Amino acid sequence: MPEIKELTDRLAAGDLTAIDALEQTIERIEARDAELNAVVVRDFDRARGAAAAADERLAHGERAPLLGLPMTVKESFNIAGLPSTWGLPEARDNIAAADSRVVRRLKGAGAVILGKTNIAIDLADFQSNNKVYGATNNPHMVGRSSGGSSGGSAAALGAGYVPAEVGTDIGGSVRLPAAFCGIWGLKTTYSLVSLEGHSHPGTDGAARPLSVAGPMARTAEDVELLLSIIAEHPLPGPRRESTAGARLAVIDTHPVGPIDSDVARVIDETCARAEAAGYVVDRNPQLPNLAEMHQAYVKMLLTVLSRGVAPEGVPPITLSDWFDLQDQQALFARAWNLALNEKYDGVLAPVFGTTAFEIDDIDMSTRKISIDGTATACGLQLAWAGLATYPNLPSISFPAGKGSDGLPIGLQLIGPHFGDRDVIALAKPIAI
Repeated sequence: MPEIKELTDRLAAGDLTAIDALEQTIERIEARDAELNAVVVRDFDRARGAAAAADERLAHGERAPLLGLPMTVKESFNIAGLPSTWGLPEARDNIAAADSRVVRRLKGAGAVILGKTNIAIDLADFQSNNKVYGATNNPHMVGRSSGGSSGGSAAALGAGYVPAEVGTDIGGSVRLPAAFCGIWGLKTTYSLVSLEGHSHPGTDGAARPLSVAGPMARTAEDVELLLSIIAEHPLPGPRRESTAGARLAVIDTHPVGPIDSDVARVIDETCARAEAAGYVVDRNPQLPNLAEMHQAYVKMLLTVLSRGVAPEGVPPITLSDWFDLQDQQALFARAWNLALNEKYDGVLAPVFGTTAFEIDDIDMSTRKISIDGTATACGLQLAWAGLATYPNLPSISFPAGKGSDGLPIGLQLIGPHFGDRDVIALAKPIAI
């Protein structure tokens, strides 16, 4: 059931005040967040003023999609007067002078933003653990990762603090936390949501290639509502009036990213639900070469994250090399869109090869995770994120099952360019 509309309907009807909704949210945070460490920047006093203003607007009959709704956003989004550190100690004193465009859109829709949630250091890890704020625990099992880099966002939702969040994704940073914490998260089509005001501390340049912002919530309907608010332009509705007969390609193996038996089982269970719902499931789909695409994705990703600065001993990338990378990306994007427009309505795949791993202080480049008892390089799991990131496609991470350890397992459903509403619609009948 959509939580945002239920709450805003109560606010509009006068059954609840925005001040009371905010105070209840603050109480939930203060009761548990010493343990989870999700809401790391708190702006409660200013939020009380915003809630009081929302109550005045409501009393005068004003209406807006999020009017009076208490929520948080990822720490890396600028909010005037609050720190945007990206988890970097050297950026502790980086205080934003103005709101990011996403925050302006949320506030314009009436949201009461009460704080910011924890991130991975430099937004570049599968856990949210940094030297500025510390580590965020998974709300389902303390000591396990809540995901990264939007791990605080997913933990705040998974713990029931807030009904709405916004994160960013370049290497699974919305989808992985959603999968680890048992909530919904949308990696949007590239450029659909503005990243103005989401820049590396101390910079204010162009948006990064591959990187997107996207909504996170506990229900599919809430993700779709948030998307309608933060998107830069309207999206077409789902292509299908009914999901019956929808063609679903399934990727359950990858030449680079292994998965464990729990994730494989959840894929099988989800496929069974899909077939029972009338989907046409293809377990041996014809899709672009995954190994070649992963290699190209990692090369582009590392170039973007380093801004072209090559590691010691490696020749720097040339402008010609960069254009070649863009051409290769465009070819893969065309191939994926062709498959998603002519053969399939969506592609079902894992988000990560295991449930949430134990929080550590190990660099992602050297971390190992266990795949059915075999120590495996954690970084190989980027292969699953790259399926949608590299060709700039939308992908929804949705709750699909649980592991033998009781932790959530999320899967992702990928669609064609600007098919963001399609992937939400296709995922709804097969989610748990």
